[in-house]
Amino acid sequence: MIKHIVTWKLKAADESAKATSHTAVAGALLPLASSVPGVLALTVARNAAYPESNWDIVLVAEYATFDDLEAYQVHPEHQAAAAIVRQHVAERASIDFEF
Repeated sequence: MIKHIVTWKLKAADESAKATSHTAVAGALLPLASSVPGVLALTVARNAAYPESNWDIVLVAEYATFDDLEAYQVHPEHQAAAAIVRQHVAERASIDFEF
């Protein structure tokens, strides 16, 4: 099994704008759980603590294999969602690991 974790710092500075950005990011990514083959689980969540040091949004997804993760990365619906996400984020970090 593969766990894919991505975190983002938003461009938005105030809470209202961050909430709007979170809604847009989640709205773009969550449908991929049912529309992209190979996605076993996908969660998008907003940071709930320590906003001065934590990142703003996280995506946690699971795949059976690295091939499934790669298929997700290049899938046209993921590419379209990623374009929406990029409009809202200033920084991105990710990690992929076997579990």
